[in-house]
Amino acid sequence: MDLAARVGLRLRELREVQGMSLSELARRSSIGKGTLSELESGRRNPTLETLYALTTALAVPLSAALLDLASPATISGDAVDAVLIERFEDDDAVSETYRVRIRAGARQESAAHTAGTTEHLVVLAGTARAGALSAPALIGPGAHGSWPADVPHLYEAPSGDVEALLIVRYPQ
Repeated sequence: MDLAARVGLRLRELREVQGMSLSELARRSSIGKGTLSELESGRRNPTLETLYALTTALAVPLSAALLDLASPATISGDAVDAVLIERFEDDDAVSETYRVRIRAGARQESAAHTAGTTEHLVVLAGTARAGALSAPALIGPGAHGSWPADVPHLYEAPSGDVEALLIVRYPQ
């Protein structure tokens, strides 16, 4: 089974466990019902932005849609390629670690995640502009930045590719 089919099946399972209809998830996520149907059936490849919109509407971490994949999968968006490296869960939170590449000259604006979610970016190479839309910071090699991710935020690589680690922490 390919990535699209595995992620689509997982999205359907997450939706059905919550007793949510396809129409309701489409409404809450602002993803078209036809697009959602194609995703769940594995006929459409999910983008990073689409997966975040759907998992936020389902009130689950992004990694919930990526669990049980045979090998780490790269999920790409407008500007960011992300590979889930680790998921840690305890009584307080789910923490996800991603290896990310922000493509040169690209910009990705992310919608707000569930309340209390935070993001932490450690830049390995390049310089990123990242953080809340209202106050993004420049983060260079060896530096890190943190911001609330329950507000709209962005990732940008103004001058060359950026290689980084991203930690997303969702409260339980």
